Amino acid sequence: MKAMILAAGKGTRVRPITNVVPKPMIPLLGKPIMESILEHLRDSGFDQVVVNTSHLAPVIQDYFRDGARFGVEIAYSFEGLLNRGELQGQAVGSAGGMKRIQDFSGFFDDTFAVLCGDALIDVDFQEAVRFHKAAGAVATMILRDVPREEVFKYGVVAVDETGRVTRFQEKPAVEDAVSTKINTGIYIFEPSVFDHIPSGRPFDIGSELFPALVAAGAGIYGVELPFQWVDIGAVPDYWDASRLAVSGGIRGYRLPGREVAPGIRVGANVRWNPEKSTVTGPVVIGGSSWIGDGAIVEGPCVIGAGCVIEPGAVVRECILGDYTRVSAVARLERLLIFGSQCIEPSGLHFGIEESGIGWVVDDARVKQEFDADQLELLEMAKGIAD
Repeated sequence: MKAMILAAGKGTRVRPITNVVPKPMIPLLGKPIMESILEHLRDSGFDQVVVNTSHLAPVIQDYFRDGARFGVEIAYSFEGLLNRGELQGQAVGSAGGMKRIQDFSGFFDDTFAVLCGDALIDVDFQEAVRFHKAAGAVATMILRDVPREEVFKYGVVAVDETGRVTRFQEKPAVEDAVSTKINTGIYIFEPSVFDHIPSGRPFDIGSELFPALVAAGAGIYGVELPFQWVDIGAVPDYWDASRLAVSGGIRGYRLPGREVAPGIRVGANVRWNPEKSTVTGPVVIGGSSWIGDGAIVEGPCVIGAGCVIEPGAVVRECILGDYTRVSAVARLERLLIFGSQCIEPSGLHFGIEESGIGWVVDDARVKQEFDADQLELLEMAKGIAD
């Protein structure tokens, strides 16, 4: 079977992370979200996958290449152009991206799946396709029920007793929502859906295609299936997903490294003396990281590869990207350190360099130079740790 992964968006709600990596490449315990999606598609019988790209497209293509090492064939549809040596993304919308691929090669020649590249799922695609075909649908969306106060974040769907969609609202106000059933961004389509998508201009699945299908009386259905859906649509979602993953709360998600104590997993080449520091799980420590003597690390906590937690440092409930250095005087609590950004679970953030705290937390690969006051504080912290 064939599938498409939607990966062209800018990921504005996950900034500043998506200033550096496209949303499908955001790491969950060091593994890009899209890698887990590809694995599930492969295991569900999909062998050809096309990915539309735009924002930071080379990051995706350079990682996944032709898909051979993931057990699928991957092709890419870049939405943009090269201008004076610089790639400029020009995304054409989710449905527009589908149409562009179909106009190019007629790739979608039978029932196919389309899904967003920013959520971990374990949906039963075989059951979804069975429902889709039994209903005689042109399009089927996978639905789930959410608390009413959350409907404003999603496309809301009303269905009749057969599952046929009677109304679709894209991110309505809570008081205007016609139901609490929402679109998860996972779809089954027939090639005839392209009769409803114009060529050569941006077109969106949620806000344009589905309302058009409803208005045309086309066979559009929704089905609720029991599956785990871990959305990474915004910074708070990523924060929650990381904590859920490190705690073992995502079904079938393989935790990296090896367990060296209850709830504590470490990668290869980790430098750490358990008798001289305090590490309480759940914690995942990436390869080639160093936990200094006297340091305190309290989970849920994710420490990326090549990190340095200096002697005496305190790290509580944090997510640290690769090569993060936490100095001896640092007391970090409920923070996400990604590159040069310090991010709160709410999404509020500030630049580490701009804020002048680079001597407290920064990149472990940067040569350190301290003034006299900073050196005095560091020596005091090391003395306490000893």
